Amino acid sequence: MKKDGFWYRAFDLYYDGFRNMKLGKTLWAVILIKLFIIFVVLKVFFFPNFLKENAKEGEEDEFVATELIERMEN
Repeated sequence: MKKDGFWYRAFDLYYDGFRNMKLGKTLWAVILIKLFIIFVVLKVFFFPNFLKENAKEGEEDEFVATELIERMEN
């Protein structure tokens, strides 16, 4: 890779910046832990797979269409 190329300079900028961080590493760890909690833990416990529980295998599209039509009529 050429050392004067854009991608090399961009990578070098971020690599050098993250390598010299002190407090930033801790903050990034906190951010990553929070993202894990938001996207993994909350999804598992609070957002169940509604289609898998209520629709038969292979008929998910019909279930969604029926639900949409019924909700539009109400």
